[in-house]
Amino acid sequence: MLCQHQPSCPAAADLDHEAARILAAHPEQGWSLLCNGVIVFEDTGELLPDCSVIEPHRGPAMHVLVKAA
Repeated sequence: MLCQHQPSCPAAADLDHEAARILAAHPEQGWSLLCNGVIVFEDTGELLPDCSVIEPHRGPAMHVLVKAA
């Protein structure tokens, strides 16, 4: 694991792995490297250290959440 600060960030295999600190941010390219080795993309997709892929997982659009009167 790359994380060396205390308390340690969640491991790449943990459900909350997106909560890890950013080591390198490249917004012009649309991705960031987290200290647990996960690469997160601006479309919410992820590449884990074991080379497995998590497909983009956006929630519903905000206008869908508003109840009609």
